[in-house]
Amino acid sequence: MILVIDAFKLVKGAGKSIGIYNLTRSLVEYLSAENVRRGCPETIIVLGNSYNRADMERNGSKFVLIDRDPLNRKTFTWWELVGVTGVLRRYHADLALFPRGYRPLVYRGKDAVIIHDLIPFWYDEQFPGYLPKVENAYIMNRLKASARHADKVITISDYSRREIEKRVPGSAEHTIVIYNGLNDVNPPAPEERKNAPYMAAVTSKMPHKNAAGILRTYAVYYKECLRRQIRPLELEIIGIGSTDGFGEGSGLTAEMRRSVHCRGYIGDDAKMHALIAGACFFLFLSLSEGFGFPPLEAMQLGVPVISSDRTSLPEVVGDAGILTDPEDYTGTAQQMIALQQDSVLRQSYVEKGFANIRRFSWDSRTQEYWNALFSQD
Repeated sequence: MILVIDAFKLVKGAGKSIGIYNLTRSLVEYLSAENVRRGCPETIIVLGNSYNRADMERNGSKFVLIDRDPLNRKTFTWWELVGVTGVLRRYHADLALFPRGYRPLVYRGKDAVIIHDLIPFWYDEQFPGYLPKVENAYIMNRLKASARHADKVITISDYSRREIEKRVPGSAEHTIVIYNGLNDVNPPAPEERKNAPYMAAVTSKMPHKNAAGILRTYAVYYKECLRRQIRPLELEIIGIGSTDGFGEGSGLTAEMRRSVHCRGYIGDDAKMHALIAGACFFLFLSLSEGFGFPPLEAMQLGVPVISSDRTSLPEVVGDAGILTDPEDYTGTAQQMIALQQDSVLRQSYVEKGFANIRRFSWDSRTQEYWNALFSQD
């Protein structure tokens, strides 16, 4: 069988597709290794670009360099709509895999798409006008068309599967759920960690990541600590460069702001992991996630997790973290204080976290993808 994976449009750090990039890189790596382990019974072809060649070229698969610029918007769109079709025919693909979730406009071969989430629909309903209207409408229509016409739809959580079925009735019949796999994380050495006691959080400027809610929750937490005569933990927040635009209306005083340290985007995984690993606990209050890596990465690092109870997060976090309503600022603040004050409780969640992450090993993910992509049905 000839499987062709379309990775041409993926460039690490470009656009909003870092999660898709990392999944595709891992998928190519592990499927290639599995192909070698089985004696290379299948042909795996990866369509890539000069930016991702180092990550996507692996023993056990064939890397094909597409000599065009994926960062050129016209090239990007042309490739996605019609350009890839001719290349798939040239390599006689038995199955084409589109990790970004979009199949070509016209393709008569068998194909599979990976739809990670339906965030564009969430913004259309919850924050209309936040995303460019025409672009968002285009993305929503492309996702619905792909879910409707692809031979197989792979998605990363039961929540996302239900959302796809809601938008495209009948799609559940050819949709399967394969959870994301976790890559190994090496805990940093003690000397690389910050010494002062603190909590860590991951967010971004996008509204669904709820930076404003994190800051508002921290303000409630801080006041409650002072009322109880407890020393408030400092907040190390990854993903925004400052509280400007998020702190208004949060109740943050000048004193509180001095305890909030915004670290922006941290591109160095080792530095980010060192910051998370030294935290008393990890806070993730997203309003919508197709999967949700950050809580699992914190668990890998042995850090207790307080997570939003929205969308896919309950099935990913399970009972290994404290689930909370991200818009119940007082209730979440109470959970934060309880965890800060109880070392036994923190250790229990560390142990539950280590048990939970075993559900997302790449060994099991590889077998599920292999079966989904190379089965003859």
